[in-house]
Amino acid sequence: MITTQQIEDLILEKLEADGAYVVELTVNPGNKIVVIIDSEKGVPISYCVEISRLIEHNLDREVEDFSLEVASAGLGQPFKVLRQYHKNVGRLVEVLSNDGEKFEGKLIAVTDNEFSIEIEKKVKVEGKKKKELQVSTHTFKYEGVKFVKDIISF
Repeated sequence: MITTQQIEDLILEKLEADGAYVVELTVNPGNKIVVIIDSEKGVPISYCVEISRLIEHNLDREVEDFSLEVASAGLGQPFKVLRQYHKNVGRLVEVLSNDGEKFEGKLIAVTDNEFSIEIEKKVKVEGKKKKELQVSTHTFKYEGVKFVKDIISF
């Protein structure tokens, strides 16, 4: 059976040289290989094809058959690795906490243990007719959230 380590060994040097990284790598029973990649600049389809060919040329279908899917991390998909958090600093994100509460705000800080978002909210202030914009910062531990994903805005 083909292993994730085999695939990682085949592509890691190329990805690092190009400033890309693995977001997810799985090899399911029946040798269904799925590789999800990302980079700071995004990943064009042509680069996915390049990585796919690199894997295909180094595995022998005569010895062991496999299916292969190489794709870029999709917009609006939950973050899976720390580098995705760093890539999205300054952008709007949606956070779903483990207790089911949703937050939307700008990702402003990322560390190895936690991340912070800045939330802007209009709040009714006592004695005033108009609502005022209030900015607050929320800090989350990675294990305290179900998912974090970027918000696509036009």
